Amino acid sequence: MSALTPWKVGASKKTVLLCHLGALLAVTMWGGSFVATKVLINCSLGPVEIYIYRFILAYILMLIICHDRLMARNWRDEFLFAVCGLCGSSIYFIAENTAVEYTRVSDVSMITSLSPLLTTLLIGALYRTERPGKWVYFGSIIALCGVGCIVFKDGMPESDGGGSSVYAFIGNMLALGASVSWAIYSLVLRKLNALYTAQFITRKTFFYGLVTALPFWAISNEPTTTLSNFLRPEVLLNLGFLGILCSMLSYILWAKVMGKLGAITTNNYLYIQPIVTMIIAAVLPSLNDPITLLSCAGCVLIIGGLWLGDYMTMREGKKV
Repeated sequence: MSALTPWKVGASKKTVLLCHLGALLAVTMWGGSFVATKVLINCSLGPVEIYIYRFILAYILMLIICHDRLMARNWRDEFLFAVCGLCGSSIYFIAENTAVEYTRVSDVSMITSLSPLLTTLLIGALYRTERPGKWVYFGSIIALCGVGCIVFKDGMPESDGGGSSVYAFIGNMLALGASVSWAIYSLVLRKLNALYTAQFITRKTFFYGLVTALPFWAISNEPTTTLSNFLRPEVLLNLGFLGILCSMLSYILWAKVMGKLGAITTNNYLYIQPIVTMIIAAVLPSLNDPITLLSCAGCVLIIGGLWLGDYMTMREGKKV
């Protein structure tokens, strides 16, 4: 069976539809998470600080609903959970949050949407039976041209007095690093999905994400926000949105859906994420993130290139 087939043998059409709707809901919330993070940064919270608060809330909630089992079945699986926490939580979100601090939220969202492509290439490199076909590579070249439009739309990374283009370039590179980190997480998650429940996987990922984030917090030199600033309605609402919906609920949905649809098909939904972010960011004037022609061109090239690779591969009946 092709890796792109959007269901497993024996799964009902209703189950498949619910899985696709769950994936769509998760990426929609994640698309909004970039905007929520930018709002918190504008409220003087640091990127690592935002991550810590967000995932402390998410982990406490996960511990309430999933506390029957503490450890994995063996130390090998425990190590894999640590990798999930590092790549799918702390590194990914700290890099993403820092990228949002340096550049536009829509740019970060678009660049991190490369995760499906990177996941496909990693799986193809490790599993001979799932190597990408020529159309995947062709679509990848188109998508990378889209990333180029976004990365260099403000010109080459040379200081313009305020250094804004340098900061934008750094932010874009951090976003690209985050997408690599998520691809590794997806690869490891596909192994764990066959052995553990989505709730257990999510709880362990959050735990190790918090543990591995502590060194980043120690060296970041970020000033801790004051209590009065923390209790501001916009801070509490956005942290609640990030911790409850974008972390706890979305991660559970993602793990469940990936167990049914597979890593490649599920990650393809991340293509929708930048569109959601672009629309929300453009609507909020306080973010100063208007939709530009080059941004639209980059978005079209990224999503179009990745979709073309998948669609043509499906038509030819090849495994990717």
